[in-house]
Amino acid sequence: MYKFIRNLFYLSVLLFAFTSCRKKAYDDFYGRPASLAPPIYQVLQARGNFTNLLACIDKAGMADQLKTAGYWTMFAPNDDAFKKYFALRGISGVAQIDAATATQIVSYSLVYNAAATDHISDYQSPTGYITNQAFKRRTSYHGGIYTDTVLFTAQGKTDPVGGQVINAVAANRNNGYQYGDFNNKYITYFTNAYLSTHGLSATDYNYFYPNTTYTGFNVVDGAVVNADISAENGIIHEINSVILPLKNLEKYLASNANYSHFKQIFDKYFVQYQQDVNVTHQYQVLTGKPGVAYVKTYFNATNPIGYSLNNENYLKVADNDGQAYGYTLFAPTNAQLDAYINSVILEHYSSLDKVPLNIIQDFLNAHMYTVPVWPTKFSATVNILGEPAKFDATKDVVDKYVGSNGFFYGVNKVQAPNVFSTVFGRPYLDPNYSLMTIALNSNLRYTIANPNFKFTIFMVSDATFRALGYDYSTANSAFTYTSAGVTTIGGTANTNFYRIINMLVASTPNNELNDLSGSGIFETGPGDGTGGEYLKYNANTIFGAGNVDAGQTVSVVSSVTTTNGKAYYTTGGFPLYSVLNVGQHIAKNATTTTSPFYNYYQYLLNSQLYTSATGAITGIQPGIFYTVLVPSNAAIQAAVNAGLLPYTLSGTTRVPNYKPTLQTDIDLVTKFIQYHIIKGTTIVTDGKKSSPPSYPTLLNDSNSGNPLYIQAFSSLGGGYLLDNQGRRSNIVPANSNVLSNYTVIHQIDNYLTYN
Repeated sequence: MYKFIRNLFYLSVLLFAFTSCRKKAYDDFYGRPASLAPPIYQVLQARGNFTNLLACIDKAGMADQLKTAGYWTMFAPNDDAFKKYFALRGISGVAQIDAATATQIVSYSLVYNAAATDHISDYQSPTGYITNQAFKRRTSYHGGIYTDTVLFTAQGKTDPVGGQVINAVAANRNNGYQYGDFNNKYITYFTNAYLSTHGLSATDYNYFYPNTTYTGFNVVDGAVVNADISAENGIIHEINSVILPLKNLEKYLASNANYSHFKQIFDKYFVQYQQDVNVTHQYQVLTGKPGVAYVKTYFNATNPIGYSLNNENYLKVADNDGQAYGYTLFAPTNAQLDAYINSVILEHYSSLDKVPLNIIQDFLNAHMYTVPVWPTKFSATVNILGEPAKFDATKDVVDKYVGSNGFFYGVNKVQAPNVFSTVFGRPYLDPNYSLMTIALNSNLRYTIANPNFKFTIFMVSDATFRALGYDYSTANSAFTYTSAGVTTIGGTANTNFYRIINMLVASTPNNELNDLSGSGIFETGPGDGTGGEYLKYNANTIFGAGNVDAGQTVSVVSSVTTTNGKAYYTTGGFPLYSVLNVGQHIAKNATTTTSPFYNYYQYLLNSQLYTSATGAITGIQPGIFYTVLVPSNAAIQAAVNAGLLPYTLSGTTRVPNYKPTLQTDIDLVTKFIQYHIIKGTTIVTDGKKSSPPSYPTLLNDSNSGNPLYIQAFSSLGGGYLLDNQGRRSNIVPANSNVLSNYTVIHQIDNYLTYN
């Protein structure tokens, strides 16, 4: 027995020694390194100047979280920061802070992912760090489900209704809510690396926080006094300010009655409450109560505004895009807002409820930016509509705030959208011009609503259009035309109506049409170089080729000056294009032997190019612009004398032969006519088309097949042309600027030779 006990003892000693060696090796490999810093909680304890923060951590029930594993950045307010906090609130210590406030202080100071100063300014993109692009970090604080009072019943909705108290959660996407995302708030910080990269400086920081010294690393209104304190579960940056969760744009807007009217527009026309099954289940589990919960969003699928004011997540295209980006809201004070709405938006409406939602949408979007608008970058930053902030950071801003999801500026003026203040705004804001607005929206809105370019617009009311057969079918999203009881929907009705609308707009960079009391001619359309049809004016009337055909004019009765031109109100119809072919307009000026176009027309009438029944000239295609040059009767005789047109002899006198039979003579007429027609451009005597001076004609070179060119020089009230021999022909003003179908006809005092 003794021997057995002795052997057992020796075996135990051996096993103990072996086990001890194994444990040592295990600890050496897997054990906690002696050099590793303690967790955040213990580091704060050891440093000795975070007693108040630790007390808040304990009161918030977050001690275990900070004593164990994790990967945090903590912006930790020191005891001096708490002393200032206590003094401002008239309390003596943490004992007088409730658990909810303690939770806010701690969780808002706690940021996901450890970030030392070498990366705190870098955006954590899906592809890695992007240097110096971040000025915010997502915190562990979020609002969760809260009680909200519905202010207005959403349009077309019956549940919930205005005045109802509901359980709600803020949108965490601009178009709704994604379950599982808690919509955590962000905290903003300011570093030299970020500011210098973006052309910013301490001026931008102190604009928001004038009583705080910018040190190169500030967090909200505090400064980092000791950075990069290592802990096992993250990084600590010691700060000298206690920071409570920042309000988001929605909450800050609601916190100041000076902006209550602006807020009411959001609430009444864009806030929606959407019942959500998952959020309802979450509410029931958390409270143990029955009931439903809603997602509060600012989303309208038909007329979207820039973003939901309560969304903390930015666009969430990438998980962390809120680090690098944020929203900006300019909120006009009540007095300025009311004055603008009453004088501009409600000029033709009895109340905002009567205003189309797209107009309200444009108004709000003019004040909303999907990027941070820094104080020194107002003019360089554009809103949802692509327009820069039209505010003076010194004179116009009466309130500023850095929120959890963006910058807020209270302003004493309204940002007038270009679509309101330019010539486009005259039909857009007037329900009596809805047909014009629909058409302009399709192809000219962003051209004529640009304040950098000047336009003149002629206003034609819905009543006028409808009286002459035009209307719009919302069911078919197309214009209609009714004539003799037959209605055309779309197709030619669309084509013709848009053609008319283009004739109601003219580019006038030098205010050319500011006075219509005289007479003149002008090109219509956007003025983008693509060409347009021409109208004439005389003694405050305007008319197109079609009006001349019908023997009518359109009267101008009044005008309004906008930021980029004049809007003229008209009566008596609208400018008409002609449906006649150009030959028919030439014929009207060639009825007798003394008529200015007589000799030319006689050659045209009997040429192979002309169809006398319709007035069509071969080579002139529908929808393309042309300039037809008609030599005077004397010039035609000169061309006959030069052998460029067929003739017969009367003694020694050459007499025009209008009906040649020889093919060579027929070809002479064809080439002569073709060389006097400019293709692709209308040129009038307004001095606007003199460069490039060379234009193609209908006549092609017999060898290369390429068009032969002439040079045209337009001047105000006149102009001249040079053929390829350098011979000059002057425009005869008295018999020129004759309007036709996509064409202008001029008389010239000489002929053009192509030889």
